[in-house]
Amino acid sequence: MAHPTQLGFQDAASPIMEELLHFHDHALMAVLLISMLVLYIISVLMTTKLSSTNTIDAQEIEMVWTIMPAVILIVIALPSLRILYLMDEISNPDMTVKTIGHQWYWSYEYSDFPNLNFDSYMTPTKDLEPGHFRLLEVDNRMVTPIGTATRILITAEDVLHSWAVPALGVKSDAIPGRLNQTSFLIAHPGIYYGQCSEICGANHSFMPIVIEALPVANFLNWMNVTQNA
Repeated sequence: MAHPTQLGFQDAASPIMEELLHFHDHALMAVLLISMLVLYIISVLMTTKLSSTNTIDAQEIEMVWTIMPAVILIVIALPSLRILYLMDEISNPDMTVKTIGHQWYWSYEYSDFPNLNFDSYMTPTKDLEPGHFRLLEVDNRMVTPIGTATRILITAEDVLHSWAVPALGVKSDAIPGRLNQTSFLIAHPGIYYGQCSEICGANHSFMPIVIEALPVANFLNWMNVTQNA
């Protein structure tokens, strides 16, 4: 999860987030090169007399500063379109979970398993256990198996919400009367935190999301215990 003074993104926990991190670095490199070129040109203009005919009438320069931005946009746009396609592609998921936003908590329904659904409320500060994070821990975590293509169906019961988990590169709006979907594949076990990222009312800040990724055998044990509870 994020920590104070952190400058970059959280560590990636899914292939999509890894692609997003690579694209972020790729785009920043283009921005760095453009900034260095602009600063160099500014320093030259400030320290050189503007009497050269090359700066008064130069068709070559005009061609360069017209074509170069187009090339830069293409270099940035192509990997961006590829990632957008990967994020939107949902085919043959191994498991489907429906999440419903309420004021102000989340509900989860495991569509592939009978009688497996629960509400997820934020844990009050006085009930936190050692090692838990204030305003981020919940009473019932969403549990998923690692290495499993999981589809998330997202909707809301009352107002607009947004289901977002930064470490997984997932963010999708929860809209009443509409069913949005997204997907992820968690690469390794862990606990991943997110929050509602839509201003949904007075308790908007108190709608945390916690995903606990377990090996498949542990997930099946959790499922059996939860169904029989």
